[in-house]
Amino acid sequence: MAEEAGTDADDACAWAERLGWAFGLISEDPAARGAALVHLAEAQRKVSDALARSNEMWLLTRPLGADEQYREPAFLQARRRHQQAQRRSLPDGVWGGPVDGDLAGWLGLPYVLLFLEWEARYPLEWTQHAKAWGTKQSLICKVARARQEEAIKAKLTDLVEIVVHRAYRCKDREYVRVARAVDSADLRGRLDRAADSDSPWARCHAGYALWLLDRPDLPNTRRVWQTWVAGEAAAVL
Repeated sequence: MAEEAGTDADDACAWAERLGWAFGLISEDPAARGAALVHLAEAQRKVSDALARSNEMWLLTRPLGADEQYREPAFLQARRRHQQAQRRSLPDGVWGGPVDGDLAGWLGLPYVLLFLEWEARYPLEWTQHAKAWGTKQSLICKVARARQEEAIKAKLTDLVEIVVHRAYRCKDREYVRVARAVDSADLRGRLDRAADSDSPWARCHAGYALWLLDRPDLPNTRRVWQTWVAGEAAAVL
């Protein structure tokens, strides 16, 4: 498991140095995305190599006993190099969060939003190169709980709109949390247009989100979602 994806001592330059290349993953330019994917593959290779070395040192130092093993310089260095490699890769680099829990003021937030936007805009590339459903779910829940400053709210509103227009993917239902967190006339207008579109996926997803926005006490559970989908299917038939 990685250490936190950054510390309070990290500045914007440190984050950019580690993960600035990743913005190429959401570029509309295929060449830019291709270059970013090459960078990602190399970063992931370094994580894998560092993990193998860390595991090797763990086995070699295991006879020392737990207390001595975790003070052994060679083992500590191998673990540190693995953690450093993780912080330069995805999805590892966006694990963790700020010590004080204030995601809105955390300098790692743009990279969390980047990871979610990549999955939303280019789901096949995301699935092929960095599939991590648990990370996706965790990050969606975290951004839904963050203080909704205007720039964050605008980005999350865009993400909800993108997601409701596509075929359902694993953990997409969690975006209802985001919709509830950033509820506004703008968002509802976008959802209304999606619900009136020719796309059956958009009608179903957007309709569900709007239905729950009007029912804040209704839980966004799998059963509630399945009941809604069954009702939509019955209406079509």
